[in-house]
Amino acid sequence: MKRSDISLIALRRILRATELYGRELARAAGLTAVQVRVLQIMAEKGWSTPKEISSRMGVSQATVSTLLDRLSGKGLVERQRSATDRRQTNISLTEAGAQALHDVPDPLHDRYVKQFESLPDWEQAMLVAALERVASLLNAGSIDASPNLDLGEFHNPDPPRD
Repeated sequence: MKRSDISLIALRRILRATELYGRELARAAGLTAVQVRVLQIMAEKGWSTPKEISSRMGVSQATVSTLLDRLSGKGLVERQRSATDRRQTNISLTEAGAQALHDVPDPLHDRYVKQFESLPDWEQAMLVAALERVASLLNAGSIDASPNLDLGEFHNPDPPRD
């Protein structure tokens, strides 16, 4: 078998594992992995701002706004104007949001991070370099993505022009 075929099979396995986990998460908790990550960020101190969430997740504020709209619609987060700066919106976790986060199955993301961080430094660096190269081969450098294993919720803020 050609190496290019082997590499494509490995990519497909990664995508499939992510897709299957996303379905499991949606079925079990009614949330996407990205939505779970937003809840995790807010749970650290009970609240956050859209700007902080955007920065922590490495996605645009427009993407965060869409995520927060969905979470708010499910009653998992609440938006409130800051008492000190009226231009700022604080996002807080509701009781239902905290319970949803507690009930969520072990995220694929967490499993990956735990195993990745147990690798020696040289192997981590090698994997990062190889994955970044694969992303460049796929012209995926400008795609809006967070360090979270999920297939949904993201969009490319600068779609390619024909």
